[in-house]
Amino acid sequence: MRVLLLEDDRELAGAVAGALRRSGLAVDVAVTLAAADEAFDLTAYDAAILDRTLPDGDALDLVHRRRGQGWQVPVLFLTARDTVADRVAGFEVGGDDYLVKPFAVPELVARVRGLCRRSGTTRPAVIEVADLRIDSARHEVLRAGVRLTLTPKEFGVLELLAARQATVVTRTDLVEHCWDEMADPMSNVVDVVVAQLRRKLGPPALLHTVRGVGYRLDAG
Repeated sequence: MRVLLLEDDRELAGAVAGALRRSGLAVDVAVTLAAADEAFDLTAYDAAILDRTLPDGDALDLVHRRRGQGWQVPVLFLTARDTVADRVAGFEVGGDDYLVKPFAVPELVARVRGLCRRSGTTRPAVIEVADLRIDSARHEVLRAGVRLTLTPKEFGVLELLAARQATVVTRTDLVEHCWDEMADPMSNVVDVVVAQLRRKLGPPALLHTVRGVGYRLDAG
């Protein structure tokens, strides 16, 4: 799952982006409304985290305009503006959640992952494929009752494949949803992560390669 973080405090942006990446999310960072607006035109995000007060305006205006155009990306406002009127304004323009600074990073991560699961079609918090159990809320994977130790990127890839189980997910889809803008789409990063996942999942095989297309997770 991929999110956009709009935050002009670079130190805070780095800390938040790092925490989200460690939870298995891909994160792009913008520091201005203009940059965020352009990113939304180029990339299909699962959620957006928006500071309100930016050098070039208020993120409320960006969300209000895009909601009027049918934009449906879940939005969490992350801001120091903490009055009831501020919060109400955030929800009225189409925000889905509102978190006031200072905040607890684990709470932010949990809220953002919840928003990501709501994007597009509803994704269950727990997905089971044969004897494989992926618990997105707990960030936990079990195979035949045994807990697997996955890296954040491995978890992110598996989570996407599980959400689309029995259908082929292309390498392009995996790059767009599980890697951020710094990833080289021509590299073999997807193949490396899939190979690691396949090894950790063990037999019988659940992760299948569809040659020339992508990958599929199912028991078949």
